[in-house]
Amino acid sequence: MRYVDGYVLPIPKKNLPAYTKMAQLGGKIWMKHGALEYVECVGDDLKATKWAPSFTKVIKLKKGETLVFSYIVFKSRAHRDSVNAKVMKDPSMSPDSMKDKPMPFDMKRMAYGGFKAIVDL
Repeated sequence: MRYVDGYVLPIPKKNLPAYTKMAQLGGKIWMKHGALEYVECVGDDLKATKWAPSFTKVIKLKKGETLVFSYIVFKSRAHRDSVNAKVMKDPSMSPDSMKDKPMPFDMKRMAYGGFKAIVDL
């Protein structure tokens, strides 16, 4: 069964173009090293329902921010671990290549997790 890494992060709206550029580069790196899918989504309909709070409340979205929901799909957890190890060794992910590129979001407010697919149609 497939395995998914998922991310939710708040982004200042003014930084969305910089984040998109960074995400496009990241997506190319993950796909180069074997990820099956790489998807970045920006919040569009983030209203709460009577059944569940919205991501905006859970993440404590601030004025001028939007949310990005991202996921990367792999064949399995072992495949994910292998791909991520290759990504982290990729020269374009080295600290030297990133030193002049500030993060366009607050990494302390990002949520991340690895998930086993239980329904995969």
